[in-house]
Amino acid sequence: MPSSVSVLLYSSNAGTREQVRTAVGRRPAPDIPPVSFVECATLPAVLLTLDASRIDACVLDGESTPAGGMGVCRQIKNEVFRCPPVLVLMGRPQDAWLATWSHADAVVTLPPDPVEIAATLAALLRA
Repeated sequence: MPSSVSVLLYSSNAGTREQVRTAVGRRPAPDIPPVSFVECATLPAVLLTLDASRIDACVLDGESTPAGGMGVCRQIKNEVFRCPPVLVLMGRPQDAWLATWSHADAVVTLPPDPVEIAATLAALLRA
């Protein structure tokens, strides 16, 4: 088992990134190693990070601007070789169809519920 897992956390909003880090905590589940978050606030930073680093999962904010997390998800799923699993945060449950379009592996609504996001991220990291 690795000593830690690396999670790319993309949001143009520093407050949203803080909410996710706080909700997930140090370990999303007892069987998952500690999480090391790699924060990105822009699409170019996401692409550079995925190209240069080992990332085990991505959490993308669907409400980010100017590049929303669902569009970013679709782009990386189509362009990044062996793209890690992606959890998309969406503002409204009615946007679930967009998550399907984006090829997201999982979806959680904002603001993130700590139990739900930790369990969802843990499931992606186990896969």
